This record gives sequence, structure tokens and C-alpha cells, in this order.
Amino acid sequence: MTQPAIFFEEVNERQGVFHRRAILLGAFAGVGMTALGARLAYLQLFQTQRYEKLAVSNQFNFKLAPAPRGVIVDRNGAVLAANRPNFRLLVARDKGLDTEGTLKTLAGFVPLDPVRQRRLLRDINSAPKRAPVPVMEDMSWEQFAAINVRAPELPGVTADVGEVRVYPHGGAFAHVIGYVAKVNKDDIDEIRKTGKSPDAIVLHPGFRIGKQGVEKAFDLELRGRPGARKVEVDANGREVRHDDAGDIPAVPGQEIQLTLDVDIQNRALEVFGEESGGAVMMDCRTGDVLCMTSAPAFDANRFVRGLTGAEYRALAGYERKPLLDKCLSGLYPPGSTFKTMTALAVLMAGISPEARVSCGGGMFFGGRYFHCHKKGGHGSQNLNDAIKNSCDTYFYSMSLRVGPDRIAKAARAFGLGQIFDIGIPGQKKGIVPDPAWKKRYFKKNEAMQPWWPGENLSYAIGQGYLQVNCLQLAVMTARLANGRKALNPRLIKSVGGVERPRGSDAPDLPFPKEHIDRVRAGMAAVTEAGGTAFRASQLGLGDILMAGKTGTAQVRNYTTGSRGKGGVWGTRDHGLFVCYAPIDAPRYALAVIVQHGMGGSTAAAPRAREIMRTALLKDPEILARIQKPLPMPEMTPDLEQDAAPPPPTLVAPGARPILTVAPTPAPRPGRPA
Repeated sequence: MTQPAIFFEEVNERQGVFHRRAILLGAFAGVGMTALGARLAYLQLFQTQRYEKLAVSNQFNFKLAPAPRGVIVDRNGAVLAANRPNFRLLVARDKGLDTEGTLKTLAGFVPLDPVRQRRLLRDINSAPKRAPVPVMEDMSWEQFAAINVRAPELPGVTADVGEVRVYPHGGAFAHVIGYVAKVNKDDIDEIRKTGKSPDAIVLHPGFRIGKQGVEKAFDLELRGRPGARKVEVDANGREVRHDDAGDIPAVPGQEIQLTLDVDIQNRALEVFGEESGGAVMMDCRTGDVLCMTSAPAFDANRFVRGLTGAEYRALAGYERKPLLDKCLSGLYPPGSTFKTMTALAVLMAGISPEARVSCGGGMFFGGRYFHCHKKGGHGSQNLNDAIKNSCDTYFYSMSLRVGPDRIAKAARAFGLGQIFDIGIPGQKKGIVPDPAWKKRYFKKNEAMQPWWPGENLSYAIGQGYLQVNCLQLAVMTARLANGRKALNPRLIKSVGGVERPRGSDAPDLPFPKEHIDRVRAGMAAVTEAGGTAFRASQLGLGDILMAGKTGTAQVRNYTTGSRGKGGVWGTRDHGLFVCYAPIDAPRYALAVIVQHGMGGSTAAAPRAREIMRTALLKDPEILARIQKPLPMPEMTPDLEQDAAPPPPTLVAPGARPILTVAPTPAPRPGRPA
């Protein structure tokens, strides 16, 4: 029988293959386990903080919180713009939220008309997910409580307490301070045009930025640095609770202090009443602007809450234009107030101030009769008389001898035709014409380019192409009153406690002091007996007197014999008045424009007087001078002790007693008389 044969070579070969494969697989497994262990060790030892932060970020979120906006105050610290608590209603878009139905439900608790609901629906749908959008501001306590009680039934709805901008003085400072409003696309585009990216807080729904005046010019300083609220959220990102300890505090905005005075500003708006115009007052020593009032004004608080379309159209369409800043953006012919500049040009031309011109009611030139404002004429006039009486004929005649270049040089030296760095936008430069300007202006019409001699006459009395704003007139008057420095206006006193440069840090005026004194003497005569503003400019403050110059700016050409008195409001002449006080030591300079007010002496001067009185009575030094006691009357010599008293005077019942002075007794013999 055949025995089976065993081939050991085959067995050994199979075992060798198995061992090689086992070793190879073990090596791969070892490498994998080593790599996994190394990765775990790396994550555990070196990436601990990173993953802790990621885990926390899944549990907690930080929501941006606007900082309290900086306060704006006047020169004495009176608050002009601040913040107050505000009950507000917010709605955040979330998954599964019926936004339209939610708004209809909320309309049962707060006033939301269908038009407003449609607008809010667009805002909520365009906002980022779960970003709260303000639906209602300034809710009453009852409305606030009603929403909070039903909060579990209203997903995505929140009623909380925020802050809203408030302007305590309403419209008195509306044009200077401006207002805040919600950010819109134009605001974002304006920021991007400067090459900057808008801050994250600007994109926050409901955030408000400055839209005009100081609020716009110093928006970054007033805005401060936003903080953040730390909130715990669930897996869907909904807020579960608020972690107070993790909040990042916001840095409040800086305080802006203005040079304005709240009492003078309020008084200026009060005296304008329903009239349209502007008033600017400056300190003649420092250049500080104490008053910058544009009338009629608007309530800035209404813009913070948001105007309806009808409300805005009513403001924009009103003929007296309450939205226009008439101190900076309104341009007007200065009328006879400009004669002070023409007078300086006359003196600089070397013409004697005593040179006389006979006024018979006007003068012929170039085949046309140029009227003086006084039909019968003023008679013989020198420089002082011409300023006092505002004689057009004198300045007509002198303008032909002086020429437009000298007049333009004087006007520009005193601030006309300039834009001043007062910290806020909106100024219009105006026009101070001369032959070079006219050639540039009419570059496409060669026939109009030459400066005709007849244009000198209108130019000399503040008409023609000449255009100025109220701030420029105030600067002109302040420089005249100062007499030495070319003062610049200063509106922003300090930002965050850091004082801004003073307006008195300016070069000297390029005119001899004696020439300026001549013009000031003429302005003083305007408010004296016989001057054009005598009756309307009496302050009634003892020996404190005011110097000034009236002006009536023609708006249109009149037919023969017509001077624009009466008629449609928009066709009447403007009334202007510039002044300073006290005459002997000028403190305050003031310019007043009453749009279509018909006469500087009747419309502008009385208002200027009341504004000036307010400023003077607030000045401690001026007030002490006004209240200075009168000198004691001279006393008669005492009666001799042994002289007989005078006999009593009998007075009938009801009659006034008559004071009698006893005669001095005759000296006795042996005693000196």
C-alpha cells in the first residue's frame, strides 16, 4: 500500500506568505494608530483653546449694541442734544415666522396702518436673519406691558428699552445741530465713495447716524465705540438667556461743546415769529458764534421718529422753506449794508471823507436815471452823512471814481465771498463780482463779458451780481467792530474736552485803523437822532448804545413809481440790518436778514435790537455797567442850628405838594458869611 507523501516546501511557503501579509497589515495598522494618536494628541494638547472657543461660539453669540451717543451742549453747558430711554418694539425674521401675520397681530396693540405694515415688511425681509428691526418707537407703558405679557405667543417679537435722540429745544437749533435718522443705501454709498468700509454697527437695522449739521459733521466722534451683549442660543440660533458677565461694554461718544448761547438762540427764533430769515451773532473779541438762527425752523425730534411722506412734502413745499438754512445756504443781495465796504474802498482810493456829493433824489448815467431811496434827495453829503442817511446818490457818484476792483478787494478782506471752517457743511460761497469774475462767468457769451461803468452804481449799493449769506455779513460786521483783527467765526468750542482753535488767532486787517474808524463813526450816526435806524435801535440800557447799518435788498425790477411795498410775499424786498454794541467798546456783532421783510429799519432792526439786548443783559460786565448807581445829587449847605426853620407849606386835600427850598439865612454880625 502506497503511503501519502508530504511536501514540506509547500507548507513553509504558505506560512511565509501569511507572515509577510500579517506583518504588512500590522505595519499599516501601526502607522494608522500612530497617526491617529498623534492627531488626537495634537488636538488635545495644542488646539484645546481653539475648539473651546468654537464650542462656546456654538453656545453663545455676541450681539452688537450701539454706544450712547455723545451729548451736544452750548457754551455754558446747557444740553442741546441728548438721549432718553425709549420703549421700542422689534421684530426679527426667523425660519417659519409668518412676518405678515405677525405685523397684523401687532397692529392690535400699537398703531400700524397698512401702508406702514407694507414698508416694515420690506425692511424685515431685507434684513439679515434674526436681526431685530424696529417696528415701533416711543411706546407707552401700557403698550410695552401688553406686548411683553404676550411674548411667548409672538415668536420673533421683542419689546425692550433702548435709547433715542432728543432735542430739548425743538427747532431753535435744528439747522445747526441737525438730526439723526436711520441709515439708508445713500449713506452706505457715501461712506464707500471715500474708500472706507462701513462699520458693522452701521449695517445694524435701526441704527441712526447724523444727517445734517453737527450731528453729521461729527458723527464718528458722537457715535463712540459699540459694545456687545453675550447671549446663550439653542441649536437653531435662538436666544435662550443673557450672560451679563460676558458683555463687552460700549464706549460712549464724545461731548461736543458749541459756542452758541441757548438763551440768545431761543430769543432770536422767538422774535422772528412767522417771518422768514436768519440771524448770526459773533463775539467781536474772540470770533465765537453766539447765535445762528434760521427761521422758520422744524422740530428735529420729528425726524428722529420718522416723518410720513405727507409731512415731509408739507415742509418741503412751504414757500418760506423751513428746511433751508438761511444763515449758511441762503444767498441774498446785501443792499445798503454793503455801503460800509464801498466807503472803505472810497477811503483806500485816497478820496477825502469830507468830499461832498449833492443828492437831489438820484442821478443820470448812461441814459438812465438812478433813483435814491429818498425822493426829495438828501442835499450835500459827505462820507459820514452818506452812511448815516444811506444816500444812494453819494455812493453812485463815488463808485465811478473808485471802480469795481477796489470795492471787491474791500469786501473780500472783510469776509464776503468766503467759506469759513466752522465745522459743519452747507455753506454757499456767494458772489463778490469784479471784471475778472464777470469774464469767467460769461465765458460762453462774449457780449456780456465786459464790465460796464453803469454796473458800478448797482454794485456800490449792494445790488447787481453781489450775493452774500448771513454768516458773511456777521463776519464783516465783527471785523469792523474789532477794527484790527480779521476775525474768523468759531462754532465748535471743544470736542471731547479738547478746545478748538480760536477765531481771534487771525492776521490783521489790511486797512488803516483811521479808515475803519471813519466807517464805524458813520455806523454810529445811523442809530443816532436823524439816522435811518434811530427809532428801531434804541436799546434802553442807559449809556449802552448800538451802531449799525440798515439795508433793503431789491428782489425784482419795479415799474415806474413802484418800490415793491405790499403785494405777493415772494416779490417783496428783503430787510437787512448789521450792528454791534456797545459803541465805545464793541462786544457783540450781529447780522439779521428778514426775507421779503420790506425794509431794514422796519423789519430787521427791531429784531436785531431784541437779540442784542438779550446778549448784553447776559454779559456780567455789561450788566454791572447798566446797574451802576447814579451819582448822588449835590447837597445844599446845612441850616444853622439856631436858624429858624422854613414855614410849612399848606397843601389842599388831594393836591400834590410843592417842594420849596428855604433861603440861606443871612450871616450874623461878627461871623463869616
